[in-house]
Amino acid sequence: MAAVMTREAAERVALQALAWMAGQPDLLGGFLAASGAGPEDLRGAAKQPEFLGFVLDHLLAHEDALLAFAAEAGIAPDVPGRARASLPGGDLPNWT
Repeated sequence: MAAVMTREAAERVALQALAWMAGQPDLLGGFLAASGAGPEDLRGAAKQPEFLGFVLDHLLAHEDALLAFAAEAGIAPDVPGRARASLPGGDLPNWT
């Protein structure tokens, strides 16, 4: 069983993922459309743990992006999922 991640560590992973997504125009465009946020909203929204959870939800829904992010960040592919579990709403069951 993987170690539990602190909320602070989870937020750092999510911020790192958001920064990475910002360099992926197609992925960022889909994320902005799904979130209803505009590029100008990202800085303020990134301070909200719920929003950071949504960042990770979006990344986790795109396996190719997840694997590319993990490789570039030098982390195991399961780290974003563990981070998501430590943020608000992350303890909800995934039925997919």
